[in-house]
Amino acid sequence: MDALVLAERPTGVLITIAVAAVVILLFLIIKLKVHAFFALVIMAIMTALAAGVGVADVVPLVTEGFSGTVGNVALLVGFGAVLGRLIEVTGGAQVLADKMLGTFGEKKAPLALAVASLFYAFPIFLDAGFIVMLPIIYTVARRLGGSFMTYVLPSIGAFLMMHALTPPHPGPTAAATVMGADVGVVVIVALVCGLPVWYLGGYRLGLYLAKRYPDMPVPALLGEPPEIPENEKPGFWTIIVVLLLPLGLIFSNTLFSTLEKSGVISKGDPAFVITQLIGSTPIALLLASLLAMLLLYILPRRKAGQRDIGDVLSGLVDDALAPVCSIILITGAGGAFGKVLTATGIGDTVAAGLDAVGLPVIVAGYLVASVFRIAQGSATVAATTAGSIMAPAVLGLELGPFALAACVVAICAGSIGWSHVNDSGFWLIGRFCGFDTATTLKTWSVVSCAVSLSGFITATVVYMILAPLGI
Repeated sequence: MDALVLAERPTGVLITIAVAAVVILLFLIIKLKVHAFFALVIMAIMTALAAGVGVADVVPLVTEGFSGTVGNVALLVGFGAVLGRLIEVTGGAQVLADKMLGTFGEKKAPLALAVASLFYAFPIFLDAGFIVMLPIIYTVARRLGGSFMTYVLPSIGAFLMMHALTPPHPGPTAAATVMGADVGVVVIVALVCGLPVWYLGGYRLGLYLAKRYPDMPVPALLGEPPEIPENEKPGFWTIIVVLLLPLGLIFSNTLFSTLEKSGVISKGDPAFVITQLIGSTPIALLLASLLAMLLLYILPRRKAGQRDIGDVLSGLVDDALAPVCSIILITGAGGAFGKVLTATGIGDTVAAGLDAVGLPVIVAGYLVASVFRIAQGSATVAATTAGSIMAPAVLGLELGPFALAACVVAICAGSIGWSHVNDSGFWLIGRFCGFDTATTLKTWSVVSCAVSLSGFITATVVYMILAPLGI
């Protein structure tokens, strides 16, 4: 849309409008039980009008925020849901659960799921990776019983940490780039800081929070999985190949993009061109879904002489996509609300004030990123914008590569915390886990704050040790 023209509003008024919008939104959803999709769209429109957006610009602004979010999320959620459903209904999730429980033991099942989530979250975005992991979490939770929270919250902490702090995820990669940090060094520092963050702020805190929900059932979002005879279940390594395919493709995309930026290869290099296509997350998930259809469903049933495979498979895909349509709409509405809050300029105003206070750069960077995160919801936007704002001050210190990477990690930690109703991930994860809004605030939001604060603390410790040494 064209450049947005806003009526002049004092900073205090803008902040008041944003706070009031969030409070009213929570009241509508929690107390009045208004469906989140309707409540988010209504509040996006009302907030835009109150903040001075012209009447003619309100609908285009809301539509832009909605379509931009849905455009990013719908393909990931759709392909991810189909892939996860295929793994579940063919018995693949049971195979993985059996292997995991046999290796780690039932008592360490939450830890096993969290560690698996760490590996799976490294090259793949939080929403897509979590959706694919979810059937495995469902299966383990059904097998062992107890609260669903015990199994899902530690995995959520793993996905949050990896998405927030480590390249090749977009926020850390963008922040490292604009601040002139070496991406490889950022990965090292992020893992050094992030693994304790995950263990304390994700795994341990997740288990503690789960005790408050001892009777949380496994969601029935994807339906009950059928009982698969042992001789019809796919092999363990077949499942691993299907799951590792999108990781490998996405990682190859990142690798060749890094080589191109470093001048090692050109944009016309065939490998670079191919990986830009098949290594993009939606295409990687599409290819993994097609491979799962072939290896897990079509070939075994042809071998068994079954007919009407195509009709049954089509129905299975419909069953996988139908429950996620509501989630996609709610996520898009959350993006529209976040877009409106961004357009008010609240984040820019407060961030500029923090930058002028004279705080240590690592503290200022964390606070600036946190303000942007709270104001507009997107962790990627918060990390990228905060990195751009803080880059001149940070570069002026002439820090060593590892101390500079610690600054990047601190900013990225600020970008993942304080998740609330303007964050599309808040609605996506909450709905897939079967949480109502209040429960999502008490679990997902609390874990995101813990990951944020502990990530900032560990990055600051690393910075204080290395910066004086010029490392």
